Amino acid sequence: MVKCLFTAKSALLVAASVLPMQAVMAQGSPDETPETDENVIVVSGSIVQALQSSIGEKRRAVNVTDIASSDDVGRFPDENIAAALTRLPGVATQVDQGQPRYIQVRGAPNRWTSVSIDGIPQTGTDEGQAGRAFRFDAVPAVILSQLRINKSLTPDITAEAVTANVDLITFSPLEQEGISINGDIGYGFMDLGNGEQRQGSLRASYSEETWGITLGGSHYRREQVTNTNEANYREVDGVIVPQDFDFRTYFTDRETNGAYGTIEFKPVSGQRFFATGIFTQFLDFEQRNQYEFELRTGVGTRTPTEGELFGVEVEGAFNDATYRNENIIGLIGSDLEFDDWGLSFRLGYTNTLNTTRLPLTLTETARIDDVSLTYERSDPRFPRITGLFRTDSDGLVDGNFVNPRFGTPITSLDQLEFTGFNFILPIITRSESDAYTARLDTYKEFDDFTIRAGAMYQRREIAGNIFGDVDIVPLSVIGQDANAYLTNQPWDNNFNTGIPFTYTANEQLNIDQERLLEQAGINLAELNAPSSLFDQEETIISPYVMGEFDFGALRVVAGVRAEYYDNTVSGFSDAGGVQTPLSFQQDFFDFFPSVNLTYEITPDLLLRFAGTRGTARPAYAAVRIGSSIDDNEETIDAGNPELIPEKTWGLDGSLEYYLPSNGIVSVAVFSRFVEDVLFASSLPVTSDAFDTDQFDRTGYLLDAQFNGESGTVLGVEFNFEHQFDFLPGALSGFGFQGNLTLLDGEFDAIDETGQRVTSPFQGLSDTIVNTSIFYEKYGVSARVAYQWRSDFIDTIGGLGIGDGDGRGAFENLDITLRYQVNDNIALFADLANVTNEVYTAFQGTTDFPVEVEQIGSRYLFGVRFDF
Repeated sequence: MVKCLFTAKSALLVAASVLPMQAVMAQGSPDETPETDENVIVVSGSIVQALQSSIGEKRRAVNVTDIASSDDVGRFPDENIAAALTRLPGVATQVDQGQPRYIQVRGAPNRWTSVSIDGIPQTGTDEGQAGRAFRFDAVPAVILSQLRINKSLTPDITAEAVTANVDLITFSPLEQEGISINGDIGYGFMDLGNGEQRQGSLRASYSEETWGITLGGSHYRREQVTNTNEANYREVDGVIVPQDFDFRTYFTDRETNGAYGTIEFKPVSGQRFFATGIFTQFLDFEQRNQYEFELRTGVGTRTPTEGELFGVEVEGAFNDATYRNENIIGLIGSDLEFDDWGLSFRLGYTNTLNTTRLPLTLTETARIDDVSLTYERSDPRFPRITGLFRTDSDGLVDGNFVNPRFGTPITSLDQLEFTGFNFILPIITRSESDAYTARLDTYKEFDDFTIRAGAMYQRREIAGNIFGDVDIVPLSVIGQDANAYLTNQPWDNNFNTGIPFTYTANEQLNIDQERLLEQAGINLAELNAPSSLFDQEETIISPYVMGEFDFGALRVVAGVRAEYYDNTVSGFSDAGGVQTPLSFQQDFFDFFPSVNLTYEITPDLLLRFAGTRGTARPAYAAVRIGSSIDDNEETIDAGNPELIPEKTWGLDGSLEYYLPSNGIVSVAVFSRFVEDVLFASSLPVTSDAFDTDQFDRTGYLLDAQFNGESGTVLGVEFNFEHQFDFLPGALSGFGFQGNLTLLDGEFDAIDETGQRVTSPFQGLSDTIVNTSIFYEKYGVSARVAYQWRSDFIDTIGGLGIGDGDGRGAFENLDITLRYQVNDNIALFADLANVTNEVYTAFQGTTDFPVEVEQIGSRYLFGVRFDF
């Protein structure tokens, strides 16, 4: 089976380089081209219908863009739209326990991609309550009709985008007259842990001549086991050696839920009124079992590949955590068209709630029970404890073993000896944001010229806390014994750790813990320090004007957007236990011009060029003024309210050949010059933001995010999509979709020593590959899809501006099968991550992995219906 899978993967890579050339050559032969009008795409199946829809929209676009239809999303084994978007050129994902969460367009930091729903800007928050990056894992595909990635901006699009704006366009009931019902039901399992996987969606729509209504909902859930190895490293006597071995297994129960409703009214042609409501929810119930061998506490020999240590402390960590992300989105509007002019109006509201409740129970061995061990790490990803022993010695002096030596061998870890200092670390965070948007757009048509103008008002209010300074709760205070929850159930673990582990009954531990905390009058949320709180209000006012010129073969869209941005942050400083309220305000005004040109060399060959200016604003917690201050050491741990937005100038160009029967061959190049790049460091404070009546803190060392100097991102994208309908008979059902993106980029900054340093951008892979071979004929739709991205510097939980570790190259091979039983019913099978990939994060080089993760393959089977 494995050999077959790797053969399929090799075939895809060969096809990526060979098939486009063969197809273009075949299209050049008149004898083999179907007789059809050159501008009509021949449709022969559902995959090709989605191909037709996406390519047709791209062809008509006035800017550099890539588009996926919702039909295409449903024909890949993608559990959310983050995974679906990676099928488009230059798009990659950041994953959490193997599940796509954020997208990175053209390999850039996720903060450089803005998101809109029906043209209304959206922002998101991550589990750290810090970032602006929008979470795609909570948005169901059933509510959408199209996913549009605007890689070059026009003035009517928010300027808050450096590499792209993603516009999620919802389904309109007036798209289809009468009653329409479609959806799917699926059930399957996860290979690792054999947990269940299920999904279901339903969209019902009714419309007649003047009005329509749509209601929809979706549910996806999977029970997943994740194996994880983690480690830290330090240089000792000139050699980098491991500081610890951290073995973990997670049992997660993840689900996404969505609901959607819209009503539209079209009393006469050219007049449309609508109201839309959207609810999305991501839930993650996570049970952690973790044992960490603190190698640094032992004495003996420690090398990069093997070691022999005496008196090693072992720590355990357990939790039953809940992560929640919810969005409530409301939108009302109208589109009015008259003879040669028109206007549209939108009012939008978005409420985003993000919470983390992770009371982490920590245990450790008492010093007398610390173990001795031998280890080997010939494969740095999979360290093994090759021998485990009790520690014999001549006694303890000042907590240190005297003449330590190997004692009785231990065949498995005895967690009952974890009788050291045991406590609860309360990781409790919450943030809630409210965003209000009003937008007005209007246009006036002339003979060969259309002028468009409009304005948008946005107000965002966000309040919450990050995980920072917090009081711990000793288990002795509430009278709980963590060892009482041990079980005999062995871990589901594909990693060879050398010794076996058993699960703790985390759910019961948490239930009893909550009860004991309540009896003791302890509220974990109240243990967060006031300095961890942040409160932010921002206002954006952005008018624009643009012109569309039609010179026959040449179309030009040019104009300018102005944006006024006002931001006020509030919080508390904590200096020696003294709490002081602080606030800081900044405002900016800037112009964002853009020009997009499309030249029709022939009816099927388009040349595009774009020049744009954009911006990316700092993350919420990155500018927080809540701070922990040490006036003796003159240091501050906080956000940096002095941060200013990143600004960029960008150039885009593309050459697009639309194949006469169906498909596209294209190449696109782009560059982004970015000023005031955000990065993490420790630098002196240069403002009075943290000053009080008693202290001038200018010059204190601040550990936070800062603006660097400038940087550049460059890239080229190759794209080919086509069904080979020129082939004879059954072979005409084969087709290919593939894209290759090559990237390069770096930025300059001044480090804490005053030296200029050059660093790669977080999230930037040198190479991104998305390919698939499909077959569609005789009611059968089959697709083998392969994705690969080279290594990159990861970002911190969506914040996008941290010191992140390197992420190793990773790939996914997915197989999708469909059989159309009749016009209304189709059976499907989705086989995802069939090569059972191992995901690796590393420190410096791959010789020093800090996180190694595996989730296993997943299999889903079901039925789709469309009436």
